Amino acid sequence: MAEIENKATEKAEPEAMEIREQNGEVTFRVRVTPRGSRDAIEGVYDDAEGGAMKVRVTSPPVEGEANDGVRRLLAGRLNVAPSAVRILAGEQSRTKRVSIAGVTAAQVRNLIEPIPKKGQTKGG
Repeated sequence: MAEIENKATEKAEPEAMEIREQNGEVTFRVRVTPRGSRDAIEGVYDDAEGGAMKVRVTSPPVEGEANDGVRRLLAGRLNVAPSAVRILAGEQSRTKRVSIAGVTAAQVRNLIEPIPKKGQTKGG
């Protein structure tokens, strides 16, 4: 029984999310939860299309406020200007395709890798 529960709650691996790096920009999918209790990146949302970065923002999905929240959150975590974060598709959808200039795929991957708890090492 516990084995089944563990499998159901495991997060998808960062490699399961497609991240493309081309011409100095990184493109990937984001799954947004607006009106969250805090702004946060919460791993990978696993879906039929290969996964998306799971993002929660406090902004409501009204007049582009949640999109602005996503831009500010990603820009802040990656140390780039909010103008470097563009939403390519899904402006009015929870699942979006974003492009960020001036970062690498490795930097984006680092945002979604689980941080080891105190006393643990990666992978164990």
